[in-house]
Amino acid sequence: MTRRQRLWLPAMVLVMAVVAAACGSDDEPTVSGGGGQPTAPTFPAGSTMANIQSKGKLVVGTKFDQPGLGVKNPTNNKLTGFDTDIARLIAVAIFGGTVDDIDSKIEWKEAPTPQRQLLIQNGTVDLIVATYTINDERKTQIDFAGPYFIAGQDIMVKATDTSIKTVTDLNGKKVCSVLDSTPAKRVREKAPQADLIEFASYALCKDELLNGRVAAVSTDNIILLGFVDKDPTTLKLVGNRFSDEPYGIGLEKGDSAFRDFVNNRLEQIYQNGEWAKAFDANLKKYGLATPTPPPVDRYQSTGEVVPAPTVTTAAGGATTTTVAATTSTTP
Repeated sequence: MTRRQRLWLPAMVLVMAVVAAACGSDDEPTVSGGGGQPTAPTFPAGSTMANIQSKGKLVVGTKFDQPGLGVKNPTNNKLTGFDTDIARLIAVAIFGGTVDDIDSKIEWKEAPTPQRQLLIQNGTVDLIVATYTINDERKTQIDFAGPYFIAGQDIMVKATDTSIKTVTDLNGKKVCSVLDSTPAKRVREKAPQADLIEFASYALCKDELLNGRVAAVSTDNIILLGFVDKDPTTLKLVGNRFSDEPYGIGLEKGDSAFRDFVNNRLEQIYQNGEWAKAFDANLKKYGLATPTPPPVDRYQSTGEVVPAPTVTTAAGGATTTTVAATTSTTP
């Protein structure tokens, strides 16, 4: 063996090992091990990304009770779901590392639907990934990155129910949805004679359906599929979608640099396959084909904040009303 061959051989072995490792990761069925970068990037001083790095935590609001999207395991407090994996992939772009070790850099906050806006406006969270539909009314209060998924409103009933097939069949029936939610507003529009009951969470609505106190629960299909998957002999999805719901990542209004960063990260995980891995790991079990990620909407934020509405929460029959604080931003 010549001197050149002795120098060349170890290098070739190293290249082959790297290629083999890369090929071996392609078939991973979950987001585990993906979306990584060895070191944390450097951000401009004073930016939200730099401030998050400095405090050592990304504070994320999400749901704790929505199977497949965001659910908290009571035995180990681990959060799993598509929304939580999207949040992890964003955190990796701030701190470096991988999704396998990033949870040490995330502080999870429960974000029930009626409280999401307030959690952003009062600075409790850095961002919210919690089946948050983007709409014009909400964009007067906060900003959105994304969308990162398009859902559609549907109806869940008991498996034996054959009387409800479309949204208009909800007229004259007791229907449950969530306080201050887009689905609740849409039920009022599409089935004005429905007896609409609103709770703080869809898990509570599901319990009302199981107990026979309501005839149906209406919200986004992807949320309802998680409940049906847990109890397929008792519950079913009507399967007649009647809306498009673009899910966005809620952020403080006027923080354009942070919104651009999150939008850029979403486009990156669309292109590198990490978004599809996260979808397949959490939602493909419901029989859904992996969709094409929706295009990011880089809309122009006005920078003007309309006075925040009253935020109402309810649990166990009790109702609490809080007036969200008004904030001002630089145009």
